[in-house]
Amino acid sequence: MIPLRVDILRLRVAMINILLILANILAFLHEITLSPKMGRTLVYTFGLTPAHEQLLFARHPITIGQAILPLFTSMFLHGGWLHLLGNMLFLWVFGGAVEEALGHFQYLIFYFVCGVGSALVHTAFNLGSKVPTIGASGAISGVMGAFIVLFPRARVTTLIPALLLFFTVRIPAYLMLGYWFFLQFFSGVASLGMTDQGGVAWWAHVGGFLLGAVLVVGVRPKMRSAAYT
Repeated sequence: MIPLRVDILRLRVAMINILLILANILAFLHEITLSPKMGRTLVYTFGLTPAHEQLLFARHPITIGQAILPLFTSMFLHGGWLHLLGNMLFLWVFGGAVEEALGHFQYLIFYFVCGVGSALVHTAFNLGSKVPTIGASGAISGVMGAFIVLFPRARVTTLIPALLLFFTVRIPAYLMLGYWFFLQFFSGVASLGMTDQGGVAWWAHVGGFLLGAVLVVGVRPKMRSAAYT
């Protein structure tokens, strides 16, 4: 299922969300200008490697900067055009409404908290892994978790592929995002015990989603009724 839009009428331009998308695009454009060797160096330096995070607690000569910086920089690196475009589509669809609900500055802090939190959850479920993880999906999962709490009845226009045909349906957010979360959790459970394997960081998605949902629980009662188109 590919989300295309949500039926929430927003009153303000989601400037922070737009800037985050632009930052991810610019970072990726820089990535593709690098040689393969320099690209690998970039990923291993600024991507999140669980084994490196553990070294902080093992009296290893690793600086706090070397361990902490990747928690942030890994959010702006992507492994290819599909990886980037998929993440940015989800951020575009769900981020604007969450930003309007939280406010610009609070949304920016929220985004980074979800990104760092999801990275720590990924680390906890992949102890000892030397495979670097990159991508904004952990932070974006937090945005989606917030959306399902703030706007559970919103309709998500979703593109559904069926063999060689495509059609769109309008699905309640709690069903679309609930199904998405179930797939992430199920896949995460299935991946337990698989170390040093590449692929999708399922537990980063699960952790980010739950963290985002929890962080906005107190926001919903204070919001004015959302306007739906």
